[in-house]
Amino acid sequence: MQTQRQWSELAIRRTTPALLGLFSIVTLFAHQRMTRSVRAIRQAAWYRKSRPTFSDALALVRKELWVQATFRESPADTDTVKVPREFVEHLTDMLCYAA
Repeated sequence: MQTQRQWSELAIRRTTPALLGLFSIVTLFAHQRMTRSVRAIRQAAWYRKSRPTFSDALALVRKELWVQATFRESPADTDTVKVPREFVEHLTDMLCYAA
């Protein structure tokens, strides 16, 4: 919130509520998804975290949106698999945290 790049007071007054609203939407969406399924929290090599961070929440929201909009998966009952599902899921996870 401190490093907003607007020059006018009106722009700052518009941006701050929008940022707080977006933060709230991402947090609520991620909380809803995380309570539905038990997923391991992504851990760093140098420290352990007991709760997900906002970065984890953003990655989860990105993944959900990208899977629905872009990375539509093939039906599970097909005989031909060109790309292993695990590879696609790993690649999606990496992109969600890198974005």
